[in-house]
Order: sequence, then C-alpha cells, then structure tokens
Amino acid sequence: MEPPTKKSKKKKTSKQYGVAELKTLGEKLLSSASNINNLPLLLTFVSPSSPPQHVLESLLSLHSFFLPLLPQLPSSSATANVSSSDNADADADQSKFIYLTWLRSKFDEFLKSLIDVLVSDQSDETLKEAVLDTLMEFVKVANGGTFHSSLYNRIISSIIHSTGSAEFLIDLLTSKYFKYIDVSYFTFISLEKLARNLEGKDVSDDKTASVDGSDGSQLSSNIEGVIHNMHYTISHVPFLEKSDDTSGFEMWSVSESDHKVLSEDLDDKQRKSKKHKSNVLSAARIAKKMKLKFTNAWIAYLRLPLPLDVYKEVLVNLHQTVIPHLSNPIMLCDFLTRSYDVGGVVSVMALSSLFVLMTQYGLEYPNFYVKLYALLVPSIFMAKHRARFFQLLDTCLKSQLLPAYLTASFAKKLGRLLLSVPPSGALVITALVHNILRRHPSINCLVHREDVEESDQRTDEVTASNLDNAVTGAIPHQKSGIDHFNIEETDPMKSDAMRSSLWEIDTVRNHYCPPVSRFALSLGNDLTVRAKTTEVNVGDFSAGSYATILGAEITRRVKQVPLAFYKTTPSSLFSENDFTGWAFQSEETSQMIDDNNENAAKDLLDPEHCSGKRQRIECQ
Repeated sequence: MEPPTKKSKKKKTSKQYGVAELKTLGEKLLSSASNINNLPLLLTFVSPSSPPQHVLESLLSLHSFFLPLLPQLPSSSATANVSSSDNADADADQSKFIYLTWLRSKFDEFLKSLIDVLVSDQSDETLKEAVLDTLMEFVKVANGGTFHSSLYNRIISSIIHSTGSAEFLIDLLTSKYFKYIDVSYFTFISLEKLARNLEGKDVSDDKTASVDGSDGSQLSSNIEGVIHNMHYTISHVPFLEKSDDTSGFEMWSVSESDHKVLSEDLDDKQRKSKKHKSNVLSAARIAKKMKLKFTNAWIAYLRLPLPLDVYKEVLVNLHQTVIPHLSNPIMLCDFLTRSYDVGGVVSVMALSSLFVLMTQYGLEYPNFYVKLYALLVPSIFMAKHRARFFQLLDTCLKSQLLPAYLTASFAKKLGRLLLSVPPSGALVITALVHNILRRHPSINCLVHREDVEESDQRTDEVTASNLDNAVTGAIPHQKSGIDHFNIEETDPMKSDAMRSSLWEIDTVRNHYCPPVSRFALSLGNDLTVRAKTTEVNVGDFSAGSYATILGAEITRRVKQVPLAFYKTTPSSLFSENDFTGWAFQSEETSQMIDDNNENAAKDLLDPEHCSGKRQRIECQ
C-alpha cells in the first residue's frame, strides 16, 4: 500500500530514516519483490529539498532496481489506458500487466524527480553529476536499446529553461557525452524544437504584455536567460564532419537490432559481420544528416530576439564556427545584411561573415562599399575588434576592378581621419593609404596636385591685394586652398575625392609621434613603380596602441641621440616665421612692478598699453 499523501509521509520519514536505513530499504527492495512497498518510500527522498546523501543513496537503489526491468515495462502511453486494456496481451496475465503499468508510472515519477534535482539550485555539483549520469544511462537503454530521444529532449529542455546558470551541466555534457555522434545529433534536434517553441511563445507573450504589462519585465528576463543558455549549449556542441570512414564515430546507444544480435550466439561469422555493417551504416546515416540538423538548429536560433551581448558574440564567431558547416550558407544573408545595416560595432562584427559569403559563396550585395565607407569614423579606431576590421578593409580594397572614384574616396576619408586619430590609428591609416596608392595607380594624382588655372588666378589676386595693402598700410591677405572633398557625403560617388589631394599626408610628416612621421615619409615615394615597392602588412599595425608604440621606441636602436632640443637657447615660445604678419614683442616691466606706483600698475593692466598684446607690423 502506498502512503496516503506524499507530503505527509515525507515529513514523517525524513526524521526517522538515515543513510543506513535507506541503504537497508534499497537492499530489501532489490532482494525480493515482496518488499515492493519500499519503492514509493525511496522515491520520496529523491527531491531537491532532501539531503544530498539521502538523494544519492535512494538514487543508487532505484537505478539498480529499474535498470533490469526497463525492457519489460510498457510504454508511457499505455499507462493512461489501463482500464481499456482488458485484453492487451492474450498470453499475459491482467494482474501482471497492471503491476508493470504501475511500475512504469513510478519510473516516470522517478525520472521527473531526477530532472528536478538536476536543475535545482539547492543541489551541489557532485549530486548533479551523479543524476546526469543516471539520466543518460536511461537515455541509452530505456527505449529498447535505441536512443531515447523524448527523454533526452526533456533533459535538454529542463537544463535550458532552468532559472540558474546552466554552464556546469552543459560543461558536463560537453566533456562526457557530446563526443558521441548520436548525442550531438539529437542535441541539435532538441535545440531546434526549443527555438521554434520559444519563437512562437515570444510572439504570443508580446501580445499579452501589450495588454497587461505587469509581468512583461519578468517574462523578458526569463526569455533572455533561456536564450543565453541556448547559445552556450549550441556553441559547445561539436560538429562531426561527414567522412567516408565512419568507424571513428562513437555511438552512445546501441540499436535494437544490434542489441538482439549481441544477446544471441556470436559464433555465426556472417551474422557478426552483418551486425558490424549495420552499426557502421547507422553512424554513417547520422553523419549524413548531421549538417542538415546543424543548419536547422542555428537558423531557428538566429530567428530569436537575441540580447545584445549574445548578438555580438554570435557575430564574432559566425564566420569560423557556423558558416563552414551549414548546408546552404546563403541562408544567413538576411540576418547578416540586417546586422550590417545596424551600424557601429555591430556592423564591424558582421563584416567578417558577410565578406565570407561574398567571396566564397557568390553573395551579391550592391551597397556593401557604401556601408563600408560609412563605418570609417574616429570611434572605429578605439573599437575592440578593430584589428579584424582593418584587415578586412584592406582586403576589400584589394581588387583591381574597383573604380577610381571609390578608391579615391576611401583614401581621402582615411586621410581626413588621420588628423584626428591617435598615433596607433595614424599608423594603420598610413599603411592602408600606402596599399591603396600602390594597387590603384589611377589615383596617384592625389599625392601631388597643382591646379594651374587656380594657381595663376590666385597669384593675380595676391598681387592685386598686395598693391592695395601697400596703399592702405594693411597686411597682405593670403587666400587658402580649396578642398573639393565633401567628408559629410555618405555616397563615395558624390564625394568629389578625385578633385582633391592628399594634403593630410603632408601634414603628418611633422607629427609629434616619431613613428608616424617616419612612416608618412614612405608615401612620398613613387608607389606606381611596383618593382621597387611592396605592400604593407596592415596586421602589423592594426592592433597597435600607445603601449606598443612606446615599447617599440624604447627598444629601437638609434645612432645619433640629440643632447638638446635647440642649438641655441630660444628667446620666445613662437618665432616670427610661425605667424606671418605677426610679431611677439617683450618689454621690460620688472621695474614697473618693483616700483609701488599705483599708476604704473593701472597702466600695466590697461588693455591699450598691455605689452603682451600682439602688435601689427606697419608696412613701410
């Protein structure tokens, strides 16, 4: 007889039974069927609230009890139709069938309790490992020797939907079971089902939250936790490549036909050979379908509303761990183009995968270079993944088929950024511009350009202006050059870069950082002579920083070390040549300050008589 209520019996037995008593109950249960009433008693201790020692002792006894009985137990669907199974088996006794059905219900209860203990925050790691091993043993043998996919799906679903962190359990699965090809195969199937169910649940929950927003924050946080656990799981499942030699694939479960063969006489060499061949075919069949299940799982997962941190992590590893194993990588084009249109660091991360689809799988994306041109902003030189971005940027501008206006726009915009980026970014830009000018000789006119008509017109204007100034006594007015390049333009075709020049390169030749100024001198060479010049490896500069530049300068050997900044002691902060038309005059005011003359102090503070003011030089 079972106790009237599980709760009341649990309160009573938790104080009366210790580990030794539970061990005795288990031994009696295993020794004789007359002690079957110990079964529900032991089940009451398999719960998250029980002490770990009680749970472990009950688990060991129940596992040893159910394992040999699993082939005899009816399916779970038969337990719901006991009353209608009056003639279920002509050769079996009705009472035995009812007994086995009762055992099946207790086994299902045992599985549910094990899963509750597995995902509970109260269970320690040692107990969780023992519970997971027991559940995986049932997955192996509880379905007639074949893989129990429904039970395994329940385990994966419970782990992913757990409120706590699932990393420990996923790490256990990774280290012990994901190496088996059938476990990985059914893991992808379970993840696809979970993702599709979560996608439909998310839509319905959003509609509910719009009507009643009381549980909206909690619901969104739960979904976010599930998505995090799903990503950790799907990123740790190894992809087993299809191979002609499938003998290296390990199977966690043994098929039903193989199980029967193993139980028969193995002296028949033909049957043994057939058994081995059947096992190899089953592994080969799974390996053949593995890519399809891998693709379905990832596509279903990428349709979910990914949190920003997961979104970035997916984009970083997508081109290495996902795209090479998809059955049709072009299926990711919508996801990647939407990510590339987001802008900022998300676009930088999506660039790698999008570039792989364009170069290896024939994806056509007309606005690719327009979006790439828009990513050239000062903040990109401080991004975390800037090294990968600059290498891809250099590769994207490598084709000889790119039009001149496009390469000129990129060179000009990089040159304009050269004036505002840190020294490490200046080195990267110089390397990129060096490669662009060498690969595309048609834009080398930007290095040194003089407009003859504008130069003659400017000379005439300056001459006329000097004559007027000589009469009026004003300083000569020098008209500055005009840069036709429009940096605010987002379309490279309309930026007018071909009408401009790379005057920014000449500016950084006097850069305060010595490596930048030295590197900028290389752009003065004729890069069109390909026999005497080589391309620069952008990867050597893309990950630079102040620390790397300082470290390189410290270890650099110099032949001549200056002992002073100036050959002669400077008399002023700026020289007259620095500011044409202006002079810095210094008058002796020390005697005026020493004399306690109030009028002298007022004259010193008077703006009209202040000696520190810049005085214009009158034309003689």
